[in-house]
Amino acid sequence: MKFTCYHCGQPVPDDLDLTVKISGESRSMCCHGCQAVAKTIVDNGLQDYYLHRTSMPVSGQDVVPDELKKLSLYDHPDIQKSFVIENDAHMKEAVLILEGITCAACIWLNERHLKQLSGVKSAQVNYATHRARISWDENVIKLSTILAEIQLLGYNAHPYNAQTSDALRQKKRKLDLRRIAIAGLSAAQVMMLAVALYAGAAFGMETSTVQLMRYVSLGLTLPVVFYAALPFYRSAWYALRSRKLSMDVPVSIAIISAFIGSTWITFHGKGVVYFDAITMFALFLLAARFLEQGAKEKSVEAAENLLKLAPAMTIRIRDGKQEVVPVLDLEMGDMILAKPGEAIAADAVVVEGESSADEALLTGESRSVPKKPGDSVIAGSINLDGPLFLQVSGVGENTVLAGIVRMLDRAQAEKPRIAQMADRVAGYFTGVLLVLTLIAGGIWLWIDPSKTFEVVLAVLVVTCPCALSIAAPAAMAAAGSHLLQRGTLLTRGHALETLAQVNHVVFDKTGTLTYGKPVLQKSIALGKVDAELCLRLAASLEQASEHPLAASFLNAVDQSTLFLVEKAQNIPGKGVSGMIDGVAYTLGNITVVENRSITELGLPEEVQAGATVVWLASENETLGAFVLSDELRADAIELVSQLKQAGIRVSILSGDSEGAVKYFADKLDIDTYSSSMRPEDKLAALQVMQKAGDVVAMIGDGVNDAPVLAGAQVSFAMGGGTQVAHASSDIVLLSEKLVEIWHAIELGRESIKVIRQNFVWAIGYNFLALPFAAVGFVPPWLASLGMSTSSLIVVLNALRLK
Repeated sequence: MKFTCYHCGQPVPDDLDLTVKISGESRSMCCHGCQAVAKTIVDNGLQDYYLHRTSMPVSGQDVVPDELKKLSLYDHPDIQKSFVIENDAHMKEAVLILEGITCAACIWLNERHLKQLSGVKSAQVNYATHRARISWDENVIKLSTILAEIQLLGYNAHPYNAQTSDALRQKKRKLDLRRIAIAGLSAAQVMMLAVALYAGAAFGMETSTVQLMRYVSLGLTLPVVFYAALPFYRSAWYALRSRKLSMDVPVSIAIISAFIGSTWITFHGKGVVYFDAITMFALFLLAARFLEQGAKEKSVEAAENLLKLAPAMTIRIRDGKQEVVPVLDLEMGDMILAKPGEAIAADAVVVEGESSADEALLTGESRSVPKKPGDSVIAGSINLDGPLFLQVSGVGENTVLAGIVRMLDRAQAEKPRIAQMADRVAGYFTGVLLVLTLIAGGIWLWIDPSKTFEVVLAVLVVTCPCALSIAAPAAMAAAGSHLLQRGTLLTRGHALETLAQVNHVVFDKTGTLTYGKPVLQKSIALGKVDAELCLRLAASLEQASEHPLAASFLNAVDQSTLFLVEKAQNIPGKGVSGMIDGVAYTLGNITVVENRSITELGLPEEVQAGATVVWLASENETLGAFVLSDELRADAIELVSQLKQAGIRVSILSGDSEGAVKYFADKLDIDTYSSSMRPEDKLAALQVMQKAGDVVAMIGDGVNDAPVLAGAQVSFAMGGGTQVAHASSDIVLLSEKLVEIWHAIELGRESIKVIRQNFVWAIGYNFLALPFAAVGFVPPWLASLGMSTSSLIVVLNALRLK
């Protein structure tokens, strides 16, 4: 008897006796590689992998010394620059592409094993893209060790590359198209013969001619059954091995049983053949899945298109000379030249030159953005007009571009609740379907045995739950891709689903409703220090701050005159503090001087309505005040109006002063607002709204907004906001257009509507078609057409989301 390898399924050579004890039983292995992999799995307590897998992995490989030597190259800092991000002194993070992933159990195995390794802080594998995001402590474990451990499990890992990933996807697409073409050619020929056979049965045809046509149909069906339909058999087999029921189980049963039955009838010359139903069923199913895969890959391709924006080479200026170098060789602080029409190689600050940049693919903003000295540019944007001399501020994984892709990757890895529910329902439905098929077959066997086979076949085909399974994923993928094109990036899987339920939108003020670029209008001395020195002290304290107000102070002074600040500290919701020449200073909102009223402090009354007042205080006295004014975003009024017309409540929670918040609230016609709020106050106010039953969408941009962004059911961070705000939010407005918030909410509602339509259609179709097929009113060829049309309608309905 020929044994197969328990690990990879390949035949075990007769002269080889390699075994591994798995779950108490001795299992045969086909090679030393598989034996090593299986031992690694068992030794790490991961033998449950063999219970849950639905597909066979590739054969195991020995990690030989030469291979280890190659892997050690990935530990070199110069090599890591292109794909590793350093979160702090020792923590690193990288995206790897895993080859050999065949089923969900492979994901489980890799994640569990990697998380057990000392020094690995997190490991997350995306099943759709086969990308693994791993973070580790460099002081405890090296990247080469992690890669070797992955190889020990039988998989290959290497740094993710968008071009390579695209090539693999194109290869799979070609293979799918080849299967569809073969099924299509066979179906067309078989259908012509079937029409002749049906006509011949009605008008008379010689038996020998009928037999000849059946043999020809059999021959034309062979490529479909033994090649085009192979993916269905594999999926069904792996599902059964893991004691699960996938939709491919009834599909495979239908194709195989129809083929065996029709072949038997062909050779015996009696009965009806179903070669036309087999070829049509396979063709339509393959086509529907090809469209489904295309809808899913739209969001993946959108992310990879972003990565392709960055050029491979750039011009570096060193010692006054220009040299063309790979982008990988760039370092922070390098000077580079971006010529007109070229893509900018790295995140940078303009040092010399004036131009404009096209950031459409990154932000959705179709208009070019002016760039002058001091402005930031992002990697991947196109320099349009004049040459720009740039100082590099971010390379490799530390660019805005890479950050966007990381967030998009995280969103794709998370499955929305509604899609998880659909998967569970489809699983139960498949089980119920098989039971009903048996019941219908039993009844027809008793009533009219000659029609049993036809009825069973029709029931299996017509009720295949393909449409039910793809109803939610296809809609979510289409909506996410469309939003990204408009400059709205979903960073969490649940975001779109939750947006549909939002009934209360809460805004931060500075940097959200306003541009967050306030201009310093006035400096007022309130103590013994003159106004100019107060301004220098304030600007010095703001050097380490990311708050939008910081740039206003720094732009108002000669930065070469700033003081050295020690013990600089950000006080969330209040301001900043630090020591200058041994004296402690604090700069911030009214809470900095909360024990004295404005009148007592002598602030003049001519402060502009809506202006923000920032206070400077030492340990003993209030030294000065600064009046800054900001502008309302151009589309803020339009957004608030749209939200209110839709019946959505609108509020402002701000850390700014009462006067400034009231001024903007009045301009926007917002009745509910709170001022001078610390981060904990905002979070408490949000929780009160949630307890009252509100589904809140929070919009913010700063470090102090992070807790409330994380606490809201769904949250938006402005594209120009802080990294902390981006990481805490569910959606990032790359375009910084507030009206896109309303568009996202509308699309979220429309997506849920489309998903529900898809569910109603898929379930209704199955419940309607099942009784007709069970009573013998639906022939197998019509069942094929009905099932495939059902799946196509679901995909096309999802693709109209925009």
